[in-house]
Amino acid sequence: MSNDQGGEDTGRESVEIIRAGVVTVSDKGYAGEREDASGPLLADLLRKMGAEVVSQTIVPDERGLIERALVALADEAHVDLVLTTGGTGPAPRDVTPEATRAVIEREVPGLAEALRFEGYRKTPLAVISRGVAGIRRRTLIVNLPGSPRAVREGMETLAPILPHAIKMLRGVHTEHEREGAHA
Repeated sequence: MSNDQGGEDTGRESVEIIRAGVVTVSDKGYAGEREDASGPLLADLLRKMGAEVVSQTIVPDERGLIERALVALADEAHVDLVLTTGGTGPAPRDVTPEATRAVIEREVPGLAEALRFEGYRKTPLAVISRGVAGIRRRTLIVNLPGSPRAVREGMETLAPILPHAIKMLRGVHTEHEREGAHA
């Protein structure tokens, strides 16, 4: 069978590159008192799954600055995906979830739940992460904890989900082609 471009149909969906932004939230990282290991790791893992990382930034644990970074990536850079790392715990300055909720239009609670559930399989402390996931316009925003280990484990959970989620946000893939698919 041939596809619309006259080539052979491989049975696989065509994949448009995911444009992504990474935001590290860390007072010490922003001040240069600690090297940011999680942001570069997250960017590398995104590239390995075929994404184009168009922005990688670090901001302090200040709600207004986090909100501005998220809005700029969604509304000005028009990225498909923003992944944050850091600021999701219960410490007084951990405000990434609040900043994210302030800028998203719709939550995607299943992503945050999956991250906590899979994280719990490795450490019971994963359940104290308050990270959220949601949509602003056509940008998916997901909070990950700040440790490199949590970033790696979180991406293991997200990698098989993100391409389909982005296609749905783009309005490209909104029908369920196989029985048992849920969304």
